[in-house]
Amino acid sequence: MDLTLQPVPVNTSTADEDGCLIFADKRLVAVLVRLSREHGRKAGRWYLEHGFGSLDHPAHPIFNDLAEAQTWVVQQLSEVKPSRRTRHS
Repeated sequence: MDLTLQPVPVNTSTADEDGCLIFADKRLVAVLVRLSREHGRKAGRWYLEHGFGSLDHPAHPIFNDLAEAQTWVVQQLSEVKPSRRTRHS
């Protein structure tokens, strides 16, 4: 799996605006936002603002750094079972 990270500003309702898009095999799978000082001890960590596909669920984890976020993304995507089976004629 080829992960690509792209820094991007994100328009949030708070001071959190440093963002990062994560692509897996050229498909957008997650939007992360770095938490601002407003979040106290969590400032500087990365929050899963939105996940797509198998990363779209109620849990929005917070990661210490982007390396930890990438590891989590790979684990989540690796656990995905194929949703469509190919028919053999």
